[in-house]
Amino acid sequence: MAQSTNTRELILEILLQITRDGEYSHIALKNALDQFQYLEKKERAFIARVVNGVLERMIELDYILNQFSKVKAEKMKPVIRTIMRSAVYQLKYMDSVPASAACNEAVKLAVKKGFGNLRGFVNGVLRNIARDLDKISYPSGEDKLYGLSVRYSIPEWILGQWLAEYDEETVCAMAEEFLKERQITVRFNPDRIAKEELMRILKEEGVCVKEDCLVPYALHLSDIDYLMKLESFRKGYYQVQDLNSMQAAQWAAPKKGDYIIDVCAAPGGKAIHLAEMLDRTGHVEARDLTEYKTGLLRENILRSGLTNIEAVQMDARIRDKASVGKADIVIADLPCSGLGVLGRKPDLKYKMTRDTQRELVKLQREILSVTAEYVKPGGTLIYSTCTVHREENEGNAAWFAAQFPEFRLERERQTLPGRDLGDGFYIALFRRREE
Repeated sequence: MAQSTNTRELILEILLQITRDGEYSHIALKNALDQFQYLEKKERAFIARVVNGVLERMIELDYILNQFSKVKAEKMKPVIRTIMRSAVYQLKYMDSVPASAACNEAVKLAVKKGFGNLRGFVNGVLRNIARDLDKISYPSGEDKLYGLSVRYSIPEWILGQWLAEYDEETVCAMAEEFLKERQITVRFNPDRIAKEELMRILKEEGVCVKEDCLVPYALHLSDIDYLMKLESFRKGYYQVQDLNSMQAAQWAAPKKGDYIIDVCAAPGGKAIHLAEMLDRTGHVEARDLTEYKTGLLRENILRSGLTNIEAVQMDARIRDKASVGKADIVIADLPCSGLGVLGRKPDLKYKMTRDTQRELVKLQREILSVTAEYVKPGGTLIYSTCTVHREENEGNAAWFAAQFPEFRLERERQTLPGRDLGDGFYIALFRRREE
């Protein structure tokens, strides 16, 4: 079997794990690239591009399929639907892939997966799409939500929620930003390695590097197909972290000797940032719920080389008596709907529901109620999420301030993709009053 077919088969399996089996895209893609490290950089980049592209554009891809197929996308067998989506994405968004290759490889893959009886269907639909791609008509303005949903591949209910909270220009700017090619933002510790030296190393590793114009210890990386391949990453010279996520440690402003608890810390960017700021003093306890997430924390802490931070497996909903009144700073970056990071995790927009959002608001309040007890008088509580949903953000901050009058809301900020730099991110700083 040709390597190109192998590559497309791997793409199929990854997409099925995500869309059929419910795996998260960043986990499925990482696991595949871990397993197939021997693939050439060009092939790994192709895999990542198609997987993420299909997820980013899935509603639009189904809309295109439905213009040419008597069997609508939602009625197709999952394997065939996924093969067709992948091929349509290549036809529309990847000029480097010849139309004949996209169609032929899709047919071969359908046959290999036991659907030889559908080879004519797959070939006919894709050939017609390839021939008439520039003639496809998109929804007109009669149904605004539907038109925006197809244009940006965002479910209508999410767009409706955003339009109720933000103006249309802001909503469209967010949606457009999520579809743009994204760089990887990393934070490095200037006490461990100088910026110039790190940039030199990264360029020697074949990475395109840009300095951030505002944050001196942030860099933007591109032309990376697999982060674990980079020795600079394995040595812990930097941590992957969005610009807005870096605000948590900046706002917390730890002092030497502080005791800090991060209650939902994985993968550890904020906790490690705080430990660095403590300058080898104090202690950071980075907690998370599962063995998997705690393992991620331990891996990243080990790479960082820091000794004033530890990973602890703990349920943030359960009160830890030993922590009550002990922490100078508590970081509560809590589970959320993730609607601010759709550019990095596009599958979240298909997994999220209104009911799940409501449950998340309850969970966030439950955890805040528990972790508030850990903050000592005069201490700081940082609440943050990576969503743009106001009920999870400003709504929860207002609820917390009303329920816990011993805390004072000192500042809060919502960043929005397309309007501000970085991901959609909310952060609030509460100060516990002195007794």
